[in-house]
Amino acid sequence: MSVERKCREEIVRYGRMLHERGFVAAMDGNLSIRLDKKRILVTPTCLSKGAMRSSDLVIVDLDGKRVSGRRNVTSEIGMHLLIYRMRSDIRAIVHAHPPTATGFAAAGMALTEPLVCEVVMGLGCIPLARYGTPGTSELGKTLEPFVPQYDAILMSNHGVVAYGDTIEHAYMKMETVEHFAQIALVTHLLGRQQPLSGVDIEKLLLARTKYFGGRMPASMMPLATARPPEKAS
Repeated sequence: MSVERKCREEIVRYGRMLHERGFVAAMDGNLSIRLDKKRILVTPTCLSKGAMRSSDLVIVDLDGKRVSGRRNVTSEIGMHLLIYRMRSDIRAIVHAHPPTATGFAAAGMALTEPLVCEVVMGLGCIPLARYGTPGTSELGKTLEPFVPQYDAILMSNHGVVAYGDTIEHAYMKMETVEHFAQIALVTHLLGRQQPLSGVDIEKLLLARTKYFGGRMPASMMPLATARPPEKAS
């Protein structure tokens, strides 16, 4: 099986999983895989992610121009290209609207409290980017401060974007964000939270560093801050 064919099948598979789990509705969401240094395989616009076929996918260049495929490119291709430009380690991106996490984004609440050890180990925390109109350069500007340090971002009044070295890992990060949002919601309903202590977090980060062979993932570094830097006046 060729690399491109395998990537097409993977996008179709994970698009269907997003739809089945209610992470997207109607024609929402988009997925992509970096095929090589010049080409990105991406989902088209105006098509349910639960009904895609591999032949529906589109290949674009690094400027977002369609070079292969019969359908129109997703209007949010700019967001994908921004992440690929800023993170050479990223090979795949998943954007969806998982209900609980998107609810936090619509409420203007980041998922930054270290409540669950697995989330600290896997993502560090999930910051909240300001609202940017989908399909415009405005959206990219709101995400840009977070992309270098985080692997999943809440987008105000919009949804979630997650990315990784494979489409499988990007999808699993999306699942982790939604699962953590559900847990965080329960703590809010109960009226109390019990975050991990600084010492506990240091131990988790040390364990994660060892797991990665001494490399600290960028998304694990700034647990205490999840806001873009203030502009100089």
